[in-house]
Amino acid sequence: MLFRTILLLLLTLAPLSRATDGPILVSAAISLSDALQEIASVYERAGHEPVRFNFAGSNVLARQIVNGAPADLFISADELQMNYAQQRGAIDPATRIPLLRNRLAIVLPRGRTTQVTDAQSLASVSRIAIADPAAVPAGVYARQFLIKTGVWNDVQSKLLPLANVRAALVAAESGGADAAIVYASDAATSDRVRTAFTVSGDHAPDIVYPAAIVSRSTRKTSAAAFLAFLQSPQSRVIFEKYRFIPVDR
Repeated sequence: MLFRTILLLLLTLAPLSRATDGPILVSAAISLSDALQEIASVYERAGHEPVRFNFAGSNVLARQIVNGAPADLFISADELQMNYAQQRGAIDPATRIPLLRNRLAIVLPRGRTTQVTDAQSLASVSRIAIADPAAVPAGVYARQFLIKTGVWNDVQSKLLPLANVRAALVAAESGGADAAIVYASDAATSDRVRTAFTVSGDHAPDIVYPAAIVSRSTRKTSAAAFLAFLQSPQSRVIFEKYRFIPVDR
């Protein structure tokens, strides 16, 4: 069923595409950088077209795409930013799919003896790095978690809002922050932090990464082929290595 759906998608998009030179351009949430670069290497070694990435916070990417920045495929770290692009006609809603799920993780600089076992104990640390909770998906998810656990007011003055989730990770790696709230996938990329705990249960936000082809893309068939590959068994293994959870269809 999945491969039939993908085939129909490719056939539908084919008349809308025109051949152009150059790589497939993918604007993707920065938390995906390690996994997607590895997947693209596998894709290219198999003889497919080259893939190039624009990684940033999803809020930044959505506005770039809406304002006409070149891209063939958009992968957001949340539904809100994809909705923003879709409502402005910047992505093709017929191609939109939920690609991945993720979880939040609280990380500490490796070597520190700080004990953080739950949301309440975050109040014991002085500086907590997070992505901007007013705009960046990882920060929005972190804010939801802190509010649900009732500690937002206790820790708000300790927060260090940063441009994206990787900047929050770097703050913990460098010791510039005593803790950081990042994705579990980010924690998996670093040996300079240790995971205090991964958020689960009723307080865990529903983290979904949607993907869609950009309306202005001149390489829709190529973008659809790469999007199909992102749902393949080969890509699934890589995503899972980085602690992403592929969405089954």
